[in-house]
Amino acid sequence: MSDDVLLALLVTLAAGLCTSIGSAIAFFTKTTNRVFLTLALGFSAGVMIYVSFVEIVPKSLKYIVEAEGSSTGYLYMTLGFFGGVVVMAVIDRMIPTFGNPHEPMRVELMDDPAARRDYLQKGALGRMGVFMALAVAIHNFPEGLATFLVILEDPSVGLALAVAVAIHNIPEGIAVSVPIYYDTGRRGKAFLLSSLSGLAEPLGAVVGYLLLRPYLTDTWLGILFAAVAGVMVFISLDELLPAAREYGRPHLAIYGMIGGMGVMAGSLVLFQI
Repeated sequence: MSDDVLLALLVTLAAGLCTSIGSAIAFFTKTTNRVFLTLALGFSAGVMIYVSFVEIVPKSLKYIVEAEGSSTGYLYMTLGFFGGVVVMAVIDRMIPTFGNPHEPMRVELMDDPAARRDYLQKGALGRMGVFMALAVAIHNFPEGLATFLVILEDPSVGLALAVAVAIHNIPEGIAVSVPIYYDTGRRGKAFLLSSLSGLAEPLGAVVGYLLLRPYLTDTWLGILFAAVAGVMVFISLDELLPAAREYGRPHLAIYGMIGGMGVMAGSLVLFQI
């Protein structure tokens, strides 16, 4: 395993395991820090949107145009981008609202018997723990592959993207821990399963990379990068920003997004100096 691949794998693993931080917040705090979670989700969305359009899409276009020419390059890049959007949209349709790890969840619900009863009445009783693990794995698989590939191609951009993924995995850890605790009644088991769910990201990176590696010509690499951008934009617009607003601080969500864009822009400028 080359040093570049090892670095990409370790960073993706670290980002995925940040669900453990969310799990700890769910079990060791009594109130939800809505300001932090709103800013964190908005910040992550800002980084993902900015890096997708400013860095990943141009890289995609560069690869494809050099291999296929200008007109074909634009066509393939466009198809790749919206292909990534469609993949994430289909995955979201497969996962009911109560199983989506990006649905906002408040830690106060941990000790609310009425909320627990209402939650279990949604049809998840007796299978929620397993279902949540599967839902998170499906949802995080393309995230892990996207983060891994970007780090492998451009570590400076990939590391910033990994930070954004890590930050948004914190509220995801809360959203996974709470329903698993509702199903099992065991905090330790919920913490463990929530933490392990983060392994779906490095697993997605490794499996995806091994399956795609034999086919990664310049054209296919460009298409894949366009799809990565589509995945990131969809996650940001359909999941992260709406979840941030639902914590009750809509303006802070936008401020966080602009802050994420600013930090990403500043880091790219510094790397060019």
